[in-house]
Amino acid sequence: MSTHKEETAQSAAATDEALRRRAEELDRQDPLARYRAHFIGTDTPLSYLDGNSLGRPLKRTAEDIASFVREEWGGRLIRGWDEQWLKLPHAIGDQLGRAVLGAAPGQTIIADSTTVVLYKLIRAALAAVADPERNELVLDTENFPTDRYLVEGIALEEGLTLRWIETDPAAGVTVDQVREAVGPRTAVVLLSQIAYRSGHLADLPAITRAVHDAGALVVWDLCHSAGSVELDLDGSGVDFAAGCTYKYLNGGPGSPAFAYVNQRHLPALNQPIWGWMGRKDAFEMAAGYEPAPGIRGFLSGTPAILGMVAMQGMLDLIEEATMAAVRAKAEKLTAFAVDIFDAWLAPLGAELASPREPGERGSHVTVDHPDFTKATVEALWDGDVIPDFRSPRGIRVGLSPLSTSFQEVFQGMAAIRDGLQD
Repeated sequence: MSTHKEETAQSAAATDEALRRRAEELDRQDPLARYRAHFIGTDTPLSYLDGNSLGRPLKRTAEDIASFVREEWGGRLIRGWDEQWLKLPHAIGDQLGRAVLGAAPGQTIIADSTTVVLYKLIRAALAAVADPERNELVLDTENFPTDRYLVEGIALEEGLTLRWIETDPAAGVTVDQVREAVGPRTAVVLLSQIAYRSGHLADLPAITRAVHDAGALVVWDLCHSAGSVELDLDGSGVDFAAGCTYKYLNGGPGSPAFAYVNQRHLPALNQPIWGWMGRKDAFEMAAGYEPAPGIRGFLSGTPAILGMVAMQGMLDLIEEATMAAVRAKAEKLTAFAVDIFDAWLAPLGAELASPREPGERGSHVTVDHPDFTKATVEALWDGDVIPDFRSPRGIRVGLSPLSTSFQEVFQGMAAIRDGLQD
């Protein structure tokens, strides 16, 4: 007669086998499974669960950059600026707008780092408001640190008041919270569509309407959105948006961020960092600054061409796969991760620090446990399982739809469970 301990072990083994078979079946049924082979490292046992921090490189990226070095940089040299490079920020911005952002041409440009782009956007938004009675900036307590630091600094520079939305760390900003925070003194609202810690997906269209109803402007941080959820910036009436390109857009470490400015604001755009590349004729070298018309006026210094070359392949892949399909897989990946959490990690005292409904989160989930530390993640890394740590006790599992398989999620979550049991 079997003991209780033996029965428990048998039940656990059956659960493990059922989850493993389900992962295999989900991969077989995945219409995007063939895209995984386009990425470097996906043919190894490594389980990469941090694509929301840094995307895997495409295999074609190595050749794209090598070809650029040989033929354009090495072959055309300085002539490359006149022949092609000066057009890249605008051309890739338009492709990004078309493939990912739901933005018509002429409103998106590849520019600086996310921090610099957000600074430009916030200051441009404040200049567009131009109402001394509107002296409040609204943001939330759980926004990404750069966003909070920037707004704090700008408020100090301009003598503005900060109005903080107190946000549940396991959730995100709601429409009702925004309606309560904005009013006749609100100038600009800065929010992230996807909370960097919990993965909560804010209601971008409804929040944008609420801000506009209060007579204010909104700046959206799309760092965790671009390439993981479907966007319709034009249709939602968004004023300004920024996002990085090294997460789900796979542009590589430090690849330049994008700026989106709705066309209704472009004629009167007044961005604060005047540089030679944003002038109407960059190579005229004339006295006095006259901004280039349209979105190009949002440039400042010399564009990061190599970073743009690296992201072209991913934009091509997204256009082929479509964002609708990418989003559908993101929801299935995170749903599978939550099911594994329920089966393996919840019984060990872990807590799900993300929304349960797939439609209410981006493409990552966070699991909290009192025993999770940075050392926990470092030990996982040593075993080629790569999530990331979010203080004080969270492990964040980021799933990039075109490069992540369901079996990879199974293997990575199994390693997290085993580490917690140990």
